[in-house]
Amino acid sequence: MTRKGGAQRIVVAGGAGYIGSHVCVELLQGGKSLLVIDDFSNSSPEALKRVREISGADIELLRADLADPAQEGAVIERVAKFRPDGAVHLAGLKAVGESVAEPMRYYRVNLGATLTLVKALDAAGARLVVFSSSATVYGERNANPVPETGALGPTNPYGRTKLFIEEMLRDLQRADERWKICNLRYFNPVGAHASGRLGEDPAGVPNNLFPYIAQVAVGRRATLAVFGNDYPTRDGTGVRDFIHVEDLARGHGAALDHLAGEKKGLALDVNLGTGRGYSVLEAVAAFKRASNRDIPYEIAPRREGDVAEIFADASLARALFGWRAEKSLDDMCADHWRWQRDNPDGYGRLKPQS
Repeated sequence: MTRKGGAQRIVVAGGAGYIGSHVCVELLQGGKSLLVIDDFSNSSPEALKRVREISGADIELLRADLADPAQEGAVIERVAKFRPDGAVHLAGLKAVGESVAEPMRYYRVNLGATLTLVKALDAAGARLVVFSSSATVYGERNANPVPETGALGPTNPYGRTKLFIEEMLRDLQRADERWKICNLRYFNPVGAHASGRLGEDPAGVPNNLFPYIAQVAVGRRATLAVFGNDYPTRDGTGVRDFIHVEDLARGHGAALDHLAGEKKGLALDVNLGTGRGYSVLEAVAAFKRASNRDIPYEIAPRREGDVAEIFADASLARALFGWRAEKSLDDMCADHWRWQRDNPDGYGRLKPQS
Protein backbone atom coordinates (compact mmCIF):
# COMPACT_ATOMS: atom_id res chain seq x y z
CA MET A 1 0.00 0.00 0.00
CA THR A 2 1.30 3.47 -0.88
CA ARG A 3 1.98 5.70 2.09
CA LYS A 4 -0.18 8.77 2.30
CA GLY A 5 1.67 11.86 1.14
CA GLY A 6 4.78 9.93 0.16
CA ALA A 7 7.04 10.98 -2.72
CA GLN A 8 6.58 8.38 -5.41
CA ARG A 9 9.63 8.46 -7.70
CA ILE A 10 12.89 8.20 -5.80
CA VAL A 11 16.53 8.09 -6.88
CA VAL A 12 18.48 5.76 -4.56
CA ALA A 13 22.18 6.55 -4.87
CA GLY A 14 24.16 3.56 -3.62
CA GLY A 15 21.05 1.39 -3.72
CA ALA A 16 22.88 -1.91 -4.30
CA GLY A 17 24.85 -1.69 -1.06
CA TYR A 18 24.09 -3.26 2.30
CA ILE A 19 21.87 -0.49 3.63
CA GLY A 20 20.75 0.64 0.18
CA SER A 21 19.33 -2.75 -0.81
CA HIS A 22 17.21 -2.89 2.35
CA VAL A 23 16.05 0.68 1.77
CA CYS A 24 15.03 -0.29 -1.77
CA VAL A 25 12.88 -3.16 -0.44
CA GLU A 26 11.20 -0.83 2.05
CA LEU A 27 10.47 1.85 -0.54
CA LEU A 28 9.25 -0.58 -3.19
CA GLN A 29 6.93 -2.24 -0.69
CA GLY A 30 5.68 1.26 0.13
CA GLY A 31 4.62 1.78 -3.49
CA LYS A 32 7.51 3.92 -4.69
CA SER A 33 9.26 3.71 -8.07
CA LEU A 34 13.05 3.66 -7.94
CA LEU A 35 16.06 4.59 -10.02
CA VAL A 36 19.17 3.08 -8.42
CA ILE A 37 22.54 4.65 -9.20
CA ASP A 38 25.51 2.45 -8.24
CA ASP A 39 28.95 1.67 -9.62
CA PHE A 40 29.14 -1.73 -7.85
CA SER A 41 32.60 -0.92 -6.47
CA ASN A 42 31.61 -2.42 -3.11
CA SER A 43 28.30 -4.06 -3.97
CA SER A 44 26.83 -6.65 -6.31
CA PRO A 45 24.16 -6.62 -9.02
CA GLU A 46 22.89 -9.80 -7.37
CA ALA A 47 21.63 -7.68 -4.45
CA LEU A 48 19.28 -5.79 -6.77
CA LYS A 49 18.12 -9.04 -8.35
CA ARG A 50 17.15 -10.23 -4.88
CA VAL A 51 15.48 -6.91 -4.07
CA ARG A 52 13.26 -7.47 -7.10
CA GLU A 53 12.48 -11.02 -5.95
CA ILE A 54 11.56 -9.94 -2.41
CA SER A 55 9.51 -6.90 -3.40
CA GLY A 56 7.93 -8.24 -6.58
CA ALA A 57 8.69 -4.88 -8.19
CA ASP A 58 11.10 -3.70 -10.88
CA ILE A 59 13.90 -1.17 -10.47
CA GLU A 60 15.49 1.11 -12.99
CA LEU A 61 19.29 1.02 -12.82
CA LEU A 62 22.02 3.42 -13.87
CA ARG A 63 25.48 1.96 -13.45
CA ALA A 64 27.60 5.03 -12.84
CA ASP A 65 30.22 6.51 -10.53
CA LEU A 66 28.72 9.71 -9.16
CA ALA A 67 32.18 10.93 -8.14
CA ASP A 68 33.56 10.74 -11.68
CA PRO A 69 33.26 14.16 -13.40
CA ALA A 70 33.30 12.45 -16.80
CA GLN A 71 30.01 10.72 -15.96
CA GLU A 72 28.19 13.80 -14.64
CA GLY A 73 26.40 14.58 -17.89
CA ALA A 74 25.04 11.07 -18.26
CA VAL A 75 23.82 11.09 -14.66
CA ILE A 76 22.03 14.42 -15.09
CA GLU A 77 20.39 13.23 -18.31
CA ARG A 78 19.18 9.92 -16.84
CA VAL A 79 17.86 11.49 -13.63
CA ALA A 80 15.94 14.08 -15.65
CA LYS A 81 14.43 11.30 -17.77
CA PHE A 82 13.32 9.46 -14.62
CA ARG A 83 11.44 12.57 -13.34
CA PRO A 84 12.07 11.95 -9.62
CA ASP A 85 10.37 13.49 -6.62
CA GLY A 86 13.54 13.23 -4.54
CA ALA A 87 16.45 11.02 -3.54
CA VAL A 88 17.95 8.87 -0.83
CA HIS A 89 21.70 9.45 -0.87
CA LEU A 90 23.71 6.44 0.36
CA ALA A 91 26.55 6.54 -2.17
CA GLY A 92 30.10 6.76 -0.88
CA LEU A 93 32.98 5.11 0.94
CA LYS A 94 32.36 4.11 4.55
CA ALA A 95 35.34 2.50 6.35
CA VAL A 96 36.78 4.46 9.28
CA GLY A 97 40.22 2.86 9.17
CA GLU A 98 40.52 3.16 5.42
CA SER A 99 39.57 6.83 5.61
CA VAL A 100 42.46 7.47 8.00
CA ALA A 101 44.86 5.81 5.55
CA GLU A 102 43.34 7.38 2.40
CA PRO A 103 41.71 10.68 3.41
CA MET A 104 41.91 12.40 0.01
CA ARG A 105 40.12 9.48 -1.65
CA TYR A 106 37.30 9.81 0.88
CA TYR A 107 36.95 13.54 0.34
CA ARG A 108 37.00 13.15 -3.45
CA VAL A 109 34.48 10.32 -3.60
CA ASN A 110 32.03 11.26 -0.85
CA LEU A 111 31.86 14.99 -1.51
CA GLY A 112 32.09 14.59 -5.29
CA ALA A 113 29.22 12.12 -5.41
CA THR A 114 27.06 14.51 -3.41
CA LEU A 115 27.75 17.46 -5.69
CA THR A 116 26.80 15.47 -8.79
CA LEU A 117 23.63 14.06 -7.22
CA VAL A 118 22.47 17.50 -6.04
CA LYS A 119 23.18 18.99 -9.46
CA ALA A 120 21.14 16.25 -11.14
CA LEU A 121 18.23 16.65 -8.71
CA ASP A 122 18.22 20.42 -9.11
CA ALA A 123 18.18 20.12 -12.90
CA ALA A 124 15.21 17.74 -12.58
CA GLY A 125 13.35 20.04 -10.16
CA ALA A 126 13.42 17.35 -7.44
CA ARG A 127 14.68 19.25 -4.42
CA LEU A 128 14.22 16.63 -1.70
CA VAL A 129 17.08 14.58 -0.18
CA VAL A 130 17.33 12.06 2.63
CA PHE A 131 21.05 11.76 3.31
CA SER A 132 22.82 8.77 4.85
CA SER A 133 24.86 10.50 7.54
CA SER A 134 26.46 8.93 10.59
CA ALA A 135 26.81 9.15 14.35
CA THR A 136 30.53 9.62 13.69
CA VAL A 137 29.76 13.33 13.24
CA TYR A 138 29.45 13.63 17.04
CA GLY A 139 32.94 12.61 18.14
CA GLU A 140 33.84 12.15 21.80
CA ARG A 141 32.58 15.27 23.56
CA ASN A 142 29.02 14.24 24.37
CA ALA A 143 27.28 12.51 27.23
CA ASN A 144 25.16 9.52 26.25
CA PRO A 145 22.53 9.20 24.92
CA VAL A 146 23.56 11.74 22.28
CA PRO A 147 20.86 14.13 20.97
CA GLU A 148 20.93 15.86 17.58
CA THR A 149 21.98 19.05 19.38
CA GLY A 150 25.14 17.34 20.69
CA ALA A 151 28.59 18.73 20.01
CA LEU A 152 29.93 17.89 16.56
CA GLY A 153 33.51 16.70 16.30
CA PRO A 154 34.25 13.68 14.11
CA THR A 155 37.52 11.95 14.89
CA ASN A 156 38.31 10.54 11.43
CA PRO A 157 38.11 11.58 7.77
CA TYR A 158 35.08 9.37 7.10
CA GLY A 159 33.12 11.15 9.81
CA ARG A 160 34.32 14.52 8.57
CA THR A 161 33.05 13.78 5.06
CA LYS A 162 29.63 13.05 6.57
CA LEU A 163 29.65 16.31 8.54
CA PHE A 164 30.87 18.32 5.54
CA ILE A 165 28.08 16.86 3.37
CA GLU A 166 25.53 17.74 6.05
CA GLU A 167 26.88 21.30 6.02
CA MET A 168 26.79 21.40 2.22
CA LEU A 169 23.15 20.36 2.23
CA ARG A 170 22.26 22.85 4.96
CA ASP A 171 23.98 25.63 3.00
CA LEU A 172 22.08 24.56 -0.11
CA GLN A 173 18.77 24.75 1.74
CA ARG A 174 19.60 28.18 3.20
CA ALA A 175 20.44 29.46 -0.28
CA ASP A 176 17.35 27.96 -1.91
CA GLU A 177 14.39 27.48 0.42
CA ARG A 178 12.68 25.08 -1.98
CA TRP A 179 14.97 22.27 -0.81
CA LYS A 180 13.82 19.73 1.77
CA ILE A 181 16.71 17.98 3.49
CA CYS A 182 16.93 15.30 6.17
CA ASN A 183 20.33 14.17 7.43
CA LEU A 184 19.79 10.76 9.03
CA ARG A 185 22.53 10.12 11.56
CA TYR A 186 22.80 6.33 11.71
CA PHE A 187 24.33 4.60 14.63
CA ASN A 188 25.57 1.04 13.86
CA PRO A 189 23.50 -0.86 11.26
CA VAL A 190 23.65 -4.65 11.61
CA GLY A 191 21.49 -7.67 10.84
CA ALA A 192 20.01 -8.71 7.51
CA HIS A 193 16.69 -9.10 5.76
CA ALA A 194 14.49 -11.64 7.54
CA SER A 195 14.32 -13.73 4.35
CA GLY A 196 18.07 -14.40 4.51
CA ARG A 197 18.36 -13.17 0.92
CA LEU A 198 19.94 -9.77 1.59
CA GLY A 199 22.79 -8.91 3.91
CA GLU A 200 26.18 -7.32 4.35
CA ASP A 201 28.83 -8.61 1.94
CA PRO A 202 31.95 -6.49 2.34
CA ALA A 203 34.81 -6.76 -0.12
CA GLY A 204 38.00 -8.03 1.51
CA VAL A 205 38.48 -7.95 5.28
CA PRO A 206 35.35 -6.56 6.97
CA ASN A 207 35.72 -3.12 8.54
CA ASN A 208 32.64 -3.48 10.75
CA LEU A 209 32.10 -5.78 13.72
CA PHE A 210 29.10 -7.89 12.73
CA PRO A 211 30.24 -9.12 9.30
CA TYR A 212 33.59 -9.99 10.88
CA ILE A 213 31.89 -11.97 13.68
CA ALA A 214 29.65 -13.69 11.12
CA GLN A 215 32.58 -14.69 8.92
CA VAL A 216 34.32 -16.21 11.93
CA ALA A 217 31.14 -18.08 12.89
CA VAL A 218 30.72 -19.53 9.39
CA GLY A 219 34.39 -20.52 9.15
CA ARG A 220 35.63 -17.97 6.62
CA ARG A 221 37.97 -16.43 9.21
CA ALA A 222 39.71 -18.09 12.13
CA THR A 223 39.61 -15.33 14.73
CA LEU A 224 37.85 -12.06 15.45
CA ALA A 225 40.06 -9.04 16.17
CA VAL A 226 38.67 -6.97 19.05
CA PHE A 227 40.21 -3.52 18.74
CA GLY A 228 40.99 -2.43 22.27
CA ASN A 229 39.98 -3.77 25.69
CA ASP A 230 41.15 -0.82 27.76
CA TYR A 231 38.37 1.68 27.07
CA PRO A 232 36.58 3.23 30.08
CA THR A 233 33.53 0.98 29.53
CA ARG A 234 31.96 -1.84 31.55
CA ASP A 235 34.16 -4.56 30.02
CA GLY A 236 36.88 -2.44 28.42
CA THR A 237 35.63 -2.87 24.85
CA GLY A 238 33.92 -0.22 22.76
CA VAL A 239 30.18 0.33 23.25
CA ARG A 240 27.91 1.01 20.27
CA ASP A 241 24.24 1.47 19.50
CA PHE A 242 23.50 -1.39 17.10
CA ILE A 243 20.36 -0.96 15.00
CA HIS A 244 18.74 -3.58 12.79
CA VAL A 245 19.08 -2.68 9.11
CA GLU A 246 15.36 -3.26 8.54
CA ASP A 247 14.52 -0.74 11.28
CA LEU A 248 16.96 1.64 9.60
CA ALA A 249 15.29 1.10 6.22
CA ARG A 250 11.90 1.95 7.75
CA GLY A 251 13.43 5.17 9.00
CA HIS A 252 14.25 6.21 5.43
CA GLY A 253 10.71 5.63 4.28
CA ALA A 254 9.39 7.61 7.23
CA ALA A 255 11.82 10.48 6.56
CA LEU A 256 10.85 10.65 2.88
CA ASP A 257 7.18 10.75 3.75
CA HIS A 258 7.73 13.44 6.36
CA LEU A 259 9.63 15.66 3.93
CA ALA A 260 7.08 15.11 1.17
CA GLY A 261 4.32 16.23 3.53
CA GLU A 262 6.06 19.48 4.47
CA LYS A 263 4.68 22.56 2.71
CA LYS A 264 7.91 24.55 3.04
CA GLY A 265 11.59 23.78 2.63
CA LEU A 266 13.59 22.76 5.68
CA ALA A 267 16.74 20.98 6.83
CA LEU A 268 16.57 18.39 9.60
CA ASP A 269 19.16 16.34 11.49
CA VAL A 270 17.68 13.14 12.92
CA ASN A 271 19.27 10.24 14.81
CA LEU A 272 18.35 6.66 13.97
CA GLY A 273 19.34 4.29 16.77
CA THR A 274 17.88 2.14 19.52
CA GLY A 275 18.97 4.34 22.41
CA ARG A 276 20.93 1.51 24.02
CA GLY A 277 24.61 0.62 23.84
CA TYR A 278 26.15 -2.85 23.73
CA SER A 279 29.84 -3.64 24.07
CA VAL A 280 31.82 -5.59 21.51
CA LEU A 281 32.03 -8.57 23.85
CA GLU A 282 28.27 -8.43 24.54
CA ALA A 283 27.66 -8.50 20.78
CA VAL A 284 30.01 -11.48 20.43
CA ALA A 285 28.13 -13.35 23.17
CA ALA A 286 24.76 -12.61 21.53
CA PHE A 287 25.99 -13.82 18.13
CA LYS A 288 27.36 -16.98 19.74
CA ARG A 289 23.89 -17.69 21.16
CA ALA A 290 22.20 -17.05 17.81
CA SER A 291 24.59 -19.18 15.75
CA ASN A 292 25.44 -21.85 18.32
CA ARG A 293 29.01 -21.47 17.06
CA ASP A 294 32.16 -20.56 18.92
CA ILE A 295 33.53 -17.08 18.16
CA PRO A 296 37.25 -17.12 19.04
CA TYR A 297 38.71 -13.65 19.39
CA GLU A 298 41.96 -11.92 20.19
CA ILE A 299 42.61 -8.43 21.47
CA ALA A 300 44.21 -6.04 19.01
CA PRO A 301 45.34 -2.42 19.48
CA ARG A 302 42.73 0.31 19.37
CA ARG A 303 41.95 1.66 15.91
CA GLU A 304 42.75 5.29 15.32
CA GLY A 305 39.55 7.34 15.17
CA ASP A 306 37.38 5.03 17.29
CA VAL A 307 35.48 6.42 20.29
CA ALA A 308 34.91 4.52 23.55
CA GLU A 309 31.13 4.69 23.76
CA ILE A 310 28.24 6.23 21.88
CA PHE A 311 24.51 5.59 21.72
CA ALA A 312 21.56 7.59 20.46
CA ASP A 313 18.84 9.75 21.79
CA ALA A 314 16.30 8.72 19.16
CA SER A 315 13.32 10.63 20.55
CA LEU A 316 13.22 13.17 17.70
CA ALA A 317 12.61 10.46 15.08
CA ARG A 318 9.69 9.24 17.14
CA ALA A 319 8.27 12.75 17.54
CA LEU A 320 8.66 13.75 13.86
CA PHE A 321 8.15 10.47 12.00
CA GLY A 322 6.41 8.19 14.48
CA TRP A 323 9.44 5.90 14.06
CA ARG A 324 11.21 3.78 16.63
CA ALA A 325 13.57 0.81 16.46
CA GLU A 326 11.65 -2.41 17.07
CA LYS A 327 14.21 -5.22 16.80
CA SER A 328 16.41 -6.48 19.64
CA LEU A 329 20.09 -7.44 19.64
CA ASP A 330 19.02 -11.09 19.54
CA ASP A 331 16.91 -10.35 16.43
CA MET A 332 19.88 -8.64 14.81
CA CYS A 333 22.15 -11.60 15.49
CA ALA A 334 19.61 -14.20 14.37
CA ASP A 335 18.94 -12.43 11.07
CA HIS A 336 22.61 -11.70 10.43
CA TRP A 337 23.48 -15.35 11.10
CA ARG A 338 20.71 -16.60 8.79
CA TRP A 339 22.14 -14.46 5.98
CA GLN A 340 25.72 -15.61 6.59
CA ARG A 341 24.77 -19.28 7.07
CA ASP A 342 22.71 -19.35 3.85
CA ASN A 343 25.24 -17.23 1.92
CA PRO A 344 28.64 -18.26 3.34
CA ASP A 345 30.45 -16.47 0.52
CA GLY A 346 28.07 -13.53 0.43
CA TYR A 347 27.01 -12.81 -3.16
CA GLY A 348 30.01 -14.94 -4.16
CA ARG A 349 31.24 -15.19 -7.72
CA LEU A 350 28.47 -12.83 -8.80
CA LYS A 351 30.40 -9.93 -7.28
CA PRO A 352 32.17 -8.15 -10.15
CA GLN A 353 35.94 -8.45 -10.14
CA SER A 354 37.84 -5.26 -9.41
